[in-house]
Amino acid sequence: MIKEELNFAKNENFNLTMLPGKFAIAMRTCKIWQFFRFMVINIKMLVVVSKSH
Repeated sequence: MIKEELNFAKNENFNLTMLPGKFAIAMRTCKIWQFFRFMVINIKMLVVVSKSH
C-alpha cells in the first residue's frame, strides 16, 4: 500500500474518514503555529469589518 493511501485505509468500522498525517497532527498541536494562525485570522477579520463600516 502506498504511504498516502494509509490515511484512507478502511478500519473495522468501515469508516471512510481521512485520518490526519504526521505533519497535520504536528501543526494542530504546535502552540506557536496556532498563535500565528490566530493572528492572521484576526487581521483578516479586521480588514473585512473595516470595509463594511
